[in-house]
Amino acid sequence: MVFGFNTDVKHQDTIYHVQSEAREADLLLQTQVFVRGRCIGKRAKSYASKAAEPGFGDSQKEHELREQHRLVLDAIREGKLDSVLDKAELENLAGTKELDVQWLNAQSVHAERNLTMQLKVTEGGSAASGARLTFRFARPNAAPFYTQAVTDSGGAAEIKIEVEESGLPDASLLVQANFEGRTTTRKFVLRKADQPQV
Repeated sequence: MVFGFNTDVKHQDTIYHVQSEAREADLLLQTQVFVRGRCIGKRAKSYASKAAEPGFGDSQKEHELREQHRLVLDAIREGKLDSVLDKAELENLAGTKELDVQWLNAQSVHAERNLTMQLKVTEGGSAASGARLTFRFARPNAAPFYTQAVTDSGGAAEIKIEVEESGLPDASLLVQANFEGRTTTRKFVLRKADQPQV
């Protein structure tokens, strides 16, 4: 599974999470910008006209997506993020039903050598039943681990990953939710329970 590019970048006192991916069903290269798990804007570029060209394949898509990702990162560093985001997206964000992922058991996730995460997916505040969740668990000196789950009628899902507690403080978990053609991504940083949450 290809997740595209994910980068955290700090400007002044704010940490921005930038996620870029090729949305092949829509023939779009999309970059989303998140602050504290909330999407604050997007930049999208269609590659529909190029898709039919001979020789246009994954490497060209990856190159264009990488350039778009870098453009947004540079704009954040220069304090000019609004200048590169799609204007229609900025105007529509307030009126859209927002897809959200909540971490229900953030204070107690590790027991008996298992990391257990309970999550809830909502759309506009209502439970998103049947949402597909894809998890990417990453830690230093180990290959990323991927797993999937589907939310129940209340929008809830649970995953378990076997991992030693000593490996958690430097680990991160990327959760991508797909619901009725819409996608949102949250990045969670794991810490010991006695460490303060940021």
